[in-house]
Amino acid sequence: GFVDHVAVGNEEWNPWEGEEKSELVASQQRYEANLKMIKNARSHLEQTSLRVQIWGKAAIGLYLWQHIFGGHLQPADVTAQWRQGSQKAGKTYFSFITGPSVVPGYFSVEAENVVLVLNGREKAKITYATQWLHYAQTLIQTHKIQHVAVVLLGNEQCSNEWIQPYLKRHGGFVNLLFVTYDYALVNEEDIFQWPLGVATYRNFPVVEPTWSMLHDPRSYLCNFLGTVYKNSSRETLMEILEQDGLDKLCWIAAREQWQPQETNESFKNYQDALLQSDLTLCPVGINTECYRIYEACSYGSLPVIEDVMTPGDCGNSSMYHSAPLQLLKTMGAPFIFIKNWKELPAVIEKEKKMSLQEKIQRRKKLIEWYQNFKAWMRQKFINTLENSFLPSDKG
Repeated sequence: GFVDHVAVGNEEWNPWEGEEKSELVASQQRYEANLKMIKNARSHLEQTSLRVQIWGKAAIGLYLWQHIFGGHLQPADVTAQWRQGSQKAGKTYFSFITGPSVVPGYFSVEAENVVLVLNGREKAKITYATQWLHYAQTLIQTHKIQHVAVVLLGNEQCSNEWIQPYLKRHGGFVNLLFVTYDYALVNEEDIFQWPLGVATYRNFPVVEPTWSMLHDPRSYLCNFLGTVYKNSSRETLMEILEQDGLDKLCWIAAREQWQPQETNESFKNYQDALLQSDLTLCPVGINTECYRIYEACSYGSLPVIEDVMTPGDCGNSSMYHSAPLQLLKTMGAPFIFIKNWKELPAVIEKEKKMSLQEKIQRRKKLIEWYQNFKAWMRQKFINTLENSFLPSDKG
């Protein structure tokens, strides 16, 4: 404003005008440069008042980094021995490392706060996870790091007792635990439920919604590609599909043996099935929550979920009372929940009567919900770490 004022008041000739003007411009520039510096310093302070290094030692770490955080990894090659990425979020600077070369003691620890992503599904995995916990404990004892959080791919029956002694509340050093499945000890204080996500160990990609994914008619009403275990509800599902002739309307590919590694062809078939069907049938396996639920959401195929508790120690926690799938239900997942596959023919009948327009709206709602769900999980994760790791201002 001041510069303009001088420019307006120059009807009378002023021998010093040139100097005054250039001095004004110079001071204005200095002022702006200082302002910028202060702003930068402040935002830098805000952005990096916390540094967190995530050690991805289980495939679920890729779901956290690439799907929930929307982060990238270098190199892009999934078979690389060492992959890394970084991003600023909230007041935190996150770096992420993963790959077979990330071995205790053989990489540089670059932050005082560490998130360890571990697999606790079975005995051999737990032995490996324990080695990482002991390494982190040594770093805490030698003051190389200050805080540790764990993201755990829990056991499908929710028997995760082995991790409890490591938690702060039991005299250990782990501040926070984020754990998959309906673990009864979730309390929203130091133990939080974490989504299982997609099968990143099969390299399931981050799917960007396309126009055709949302708007094109799909060839099948439903799909189920998977293993049919003896004496399971999956056998019932197959019978119902066959006796009602629904297997003609749906993409069904059942096998008797579970295969951990897909072939390129079977994986492409699976993705096509999700993309080409309006509903994805999700019968219970060892746990009600399965990768299929999240993978179907990625492609806008509505999960039809068998809403029953599986055997084991999973169930309601002090915070949630809607097991199974407490986390998804609490977040208002727009799925179809059924108690028995005998309800399926009625679901399919309703499906037949739906117009393409209605299906388009439903797909949009599902994909939007899933994007919001991931954004919400990301924000919650960041807030939880910041609240726990940053010194509080309560003086």
